[in-house]
Amino acid sequence: MPSQWCPNPRVFPDSGRFCVPLWLSDITCFERRLRVGVYWAIAVRSFRRFSTYRIATASGAFTNTVFGFILCGIYLTLWHERPGLGGYDTADALTFVWLQQGLLMPVGIWGATTTGELGERVRSGEIAVDLYRPTHLLLWWLSVDLGRAMFQLLVRGGAPLLVGALVFDLKFPSTPQAWLGVAAGVFLAILVSFGIRYLVALSGFWITDTRGMEQLALVLSTFFSGMILPLVVFPGAIGAIARATPWAATMQVPIDIWLGRNPGGTGSALLFQLGWIVVLLLGAQLVTSVATRKVVIQGG
Repeated sequence: MPSQWCPNPRVFPDSGRFCVPLWLSDITCFERRLRVGVYWAIAVRSFRRFSTYRIATASGAFTNTVFGFILCGIYLTLWHERPGLGGYDTADALTFVWLQQGLLMPVGIWGATTTGELGERVRSGEIAVDLYRPTHLLLWWLSVDLGRAMFQLLVRGGAPLLVGALVFDLKFPSTPQAWLGVAAGVFLAILVSFGIRYLVALSGFWITDTRGMEQLALVLSTFFSGMILPLVVFPGAIGAIARATPWAATMQVPIDIWLGRNPGGTGSALLFQLGWIVVLLLGAQLVTSVATRKVVIQGG
């Protein structure tokens, strides 16, 4: 093999052995590990950052718990009048409420760091600093969001669910495989939510101010995620459309995995989430590339 195809001819002489082309050897194994370490460090720092807001976190968990009791009263009345509504029994409905309150902040249904901070950096022009970093913009903010989500899941996600379980007879997964399915569903829900919020934030490259898009995303996520009512109670075509949107993958799908209520089983639910993740992250990468070229052309 010619030496120009070999990154180190002294180590891999022309002896017929396989030699890695230069275009595949631009990044060494050490550099790959270093870059993974950078994103891991970003996620850890993000986790620590949110852990410093102890009073705000406690207040938020208390608020979620209060709203959980309010919604339980509403759901108990509704399911008393309409038993079996949407295929849920009363225990399913009450469990839905507490899982809903527990996932609200980790998933970022109403926006999170990516939507607010990244959108503001695009508006102010500080995004130029992000583009100068020797990291990928998408992976940087994904790492930030995963660190945030992990903290919110452990603290604000667990507290309301624990209180609800002490007061009501809630349903829990009964097998290790079911718990693994729940964990995968929640993780994928966070990725879907991130993809939506990232696209909303980067829309500021074209519309200058993302706050209108943020409000639109807030309305859509509230309605189509299951924050108002479980999507299974939506009738006919409206329910079918709602359950096909990416917002359904952020709340309704992981809760149905917990309840064991997915029509096609856990596997089909996870594939549904994965499909939207592929679409959203590919779209996010495309938008990032186009936006970066736009900034360079404008002299940013």
